This record gives sequence, C-alpha cells and structure tokens, in this order.
Amino acid sequence: MIIAIVVILVVLIIAVIAMYNSLVTLRQRVKNAWSQIDVQLKRRFDLIPNLQETVKGYMAHESEVFAKIAELRSSWATAETLAQKADISNQLTETLKTIMAISENYPDLKSSQNFAQLQEELTNTENKIAYSRQFYNDTVTRYNTKLETFPSNIIANIFKFKPDELFEVKDETTRENVKIDFSK
Repeated sequence: MIIAIVVILVVLIIAVIAMYNSLVTLRQRVKNAWSQIDVQLKRRFDLIPNLQETVKGYMAHESEVFAKIAELRSSWATAETLAQKADISNQLTETLKTIMAISENYPDLKSSQNFAQLQEELTNTENKIAYSRQFYNDTVTRYNTKLETFPSNIIANIFKFKPDELFEVKDETTRENVKIDFSK
C-alpha cells in the first residue's frame, strides 16, 4: 500500500514538473517570437530615413506624410507595451502604404534605382513582419491555451502565469484600402 502511494506521489510530482516546464518553455517562445517582430520593426524603422530622403525631393508637398512618419518613429522609441508598439506599427504600415501609393504619381521617383531598392527592402521587411506576427500569434495562442486547459491551468494559477496579448489590428480603419486624394 505504501509503495502504491509513493508511486502515485512520484507520478504526480513528475506531472507537475512537466507541466510547469512546458509552461515556462511556451512563455520563453512567446518572448522569442516578440523579439523577432521587434527586430523586423527596428529594421523597418532604420530603412525609413533612407526612404524619406529619397522621396523628399520628388514629393516636397507631401509634408503631412513625412510629419506622420517622424511622429511615429518618436512614439516607437517611447512605447513601453506590446499593445502600444503594435498600434504604432499598424499606423506606420498604413503610412508607408500611402507613400507607395503616392509614388505612383511620380514617374521619375518610380524609375529611381534608389527608390526601387528601398521599396523592395521595405516589401521584404513587411513580409518578414507579417510572418513574425503570425508566428507570434500562433505561439501566444498555444501558450494561452495551455494556461486555460486542465490540468495545466491549475499549475499556471499556482505559479501565477499570465496570458499574453495577441498582436492585433485594433483600429478598423487600418483594414481598409488606402485612399489617396490629390484634389487638395
């Protein structure tokens, strides 16, 4: 009888350790996935000054767009939470779409090798950001699911594991197509 109780206790302890380690592993994967997004967003922010300099000569009257980019870059530097960075990233994505759409009306700019190269680099970076966001959200979903499913939810509550936020588009206007009005 005592051997059976000892075996049951050992199995329970091993199960608790396995669930705890699984939660820690998933939490670390979430952190890693966020850092991958952060790296790509930083890369995008590093490309923007070059894009601005290339485009400024052609689009001198598009100062609103450049002011918005400068404001977003400053906001990014002071953002503290994932939600803030996600919102700034989404706004920047829309602003960059605006620049690319406006550039269609500047044939000399479109034919500029410098602009074409920057446009390609930004497109590649945007693709990497999209993939990183998807990977992050998949990882967070696995982690959050583990926090809510039995019996790991008991271990998660005991050790105070907290769910993470998904990287989402909260502003519905960012889901719409960019509208450009040249009548001003």
